[in-house]
Amino acid sequence: MAKLIERATGLFAIWTVLGVAWAWIEPAHFTWVTQTSVAGQGLVSVLLGLIMLGMGLTLSLADFARVLKMPKGIAAGITLQFTVMPLAGLCFAMLFGLEQGLAVGLVLVACCPGGTASNVVTYLARANLALSVSMTMCSTLLAILFTPLLTDWLGGVFIQIDRWSLLRQMVAIVLVPVVAGVALNTLLPSLTRRIAVVSPLLSVFAIVLIVGGIVGNSKELIEAHFGRLLIAIFLLHATGFALGLLLPRLMGFARADARTISIEVGMQNSGLGASLASAPSFAAQFTNPMQAALAPVPSAISSVYHVVIGSILAGIWSREKVQER
Repeated sequence: MAKLIERATGLFAIWTVLGVAWAWIEPAHFTWVTQTSVAGQGLVSVLLGLIMLGMGLTLSLADFARVLKMPKGIAAGITLQFTVMPLAGLCFAMLFGLEQGLAVGLVLVACCPGGTASNVVTYLARANLALSVSMTMCSTLLAILFTPLLTDWLGGVFIQIDRWSLLRQMVAIVLVPVVAGVALNTLLPSLTRRIAVVSPLLSVFAIVLIVGGIVGNSKELIEAHFGRLLIAIFLLHATGFALGLLLPRLMGFARADARTISIEVGMQNSGLGASLASAPSFAAQFTNPMQAALAPVPSAISSVYHVVIGSILAGIWSREKVQER
């Protein structure tokens, strides 16, 4: 059963594409996701919290100690994560003249940390999985501060953004679930191991629901901005993957490590971007409700682009013999 679940999780790119296609053809099957609340919280935020809890369940104190063993790779990757992507997001938003809501949404997802799907792609690409897991963990925790600050700084070009509201959301849907997951893994390891078998697949299912809900709810808006938006988001991720590979190689990193950093930089936590952009407190910062409705759209499209590009690269790289230098 564990092997079957692992294989199904490895097909996350296919599930994401199929989910988006389903939401596009039958929007009503997914719109309930963005319109449902649980205990006063939007379902999108609850699902994202469960994804972060699942991430925490896979982490142990040993994972935090491992960070000290590869500081150069982690530092380089995180630096690129929070410089290349945010700046590229702002540049492409301005270059393509995206409407206010789309521009802010693109900057927001560009300021998010690497997604947990990057670990699966790194494994499939036969790159450095230990570095990938450590980078995802560190970038996710640092994003609690960096995502609000960078979004306020860069997204502030388009609207005034409440960084403190974003910070509170990051604490609620990232820090608390991750810490809870690590605590459970430390205190109840046998129970956590059993849960961790299915949690990655459940996380994929949750991402598909989040993305499908946003696509289904915003289909008409996406159609109205189809061309420029798709190109801008594609270029955002292409830039992340390209510079994430090229710059580490120029810095002297081994090919496997450079590929790992490329995957981490190019793949964003689009679910987090979608959750933040869908929050009522974030929407309230727009004077035009139509622009507020556009803000989560880049994250939804981003989730498709980065898993498809990442999976293609993993397929190519896994067939190559990776040299140390």
